[in-house]
Amino acid sequence: METILDYIEYLQERYVSILEYSYEHLLISFLAIMFGILLTVPAAILLTRVKNDLFNSTVFNIVNVFQTIPTIALLAIMIPFFGIGLQPAVIALFLYSLLPLLRNTYAGIKSVDPGIIESAKGMGFGQAKQLFTIEIPLALPYIMSGIKTTTVYIISWTTLAAVIGAGGLGDLILGGIGLNDKFMIFTGTFIAIILALSMDLIFGKVEKKLTR
Repeated sequence: METILDYIEYLQERYVSILEYSYEHLLISFLAIMFGILLTVPAAILLTRVKNDLFNSTVFNIVNVFQTIPTIALLAIMIPFFGIGLQPAVIALFLYSLLPLLRNTYAGIKSVDPGIIESAKGMGFGQAKQLFTIEIPLALPYIMSGIKTTTVYIISWTTLAAVIGAGGLGDLILGGIGLNDKFMIFTGTFIAIILALSMDLIFGKVEKKLTR
């Protein structure tokens, strides 16, 4: 029967490969979230300027489609187009990141009191100054909430990227299942949870500093 000492010995023997898996996991997650933010924040701001409700709802419905596809299925769909490895995993997870980021940024910008906007216009604020000095700062809690939620989801879903050869902590979990190795399964799962909670905490602190 395995003991704590056995697990400590396992960590001492495998810590280099565990760090490599953790790095791969963070890299995949970071790239997906970063590309998601770079696309959705400007897109959401543009949508708030569009007065056509049908167009806006169509955009949200299209983005929402990706959320309805099971993660494994979406990863599998990527293979014929992008092969296996890092690229299809990042693209699939990027597609999953779009809805919460777009929705929260859009809601944040739309939540700004129109009276404040009118006051800014009366003071001679141009659209760019109005956006960066009033709208985005006031919408920041919404935006950061979307980023935090997305980050936790993406780090969790990245464990499945191992099924298409992208690496990450999913390799540890799948390897543990194949070898019936409890230490591998527990380590991969535990580190993924710690990474998700740590990123949520970090973004929470960043949000407090920015909104202050």
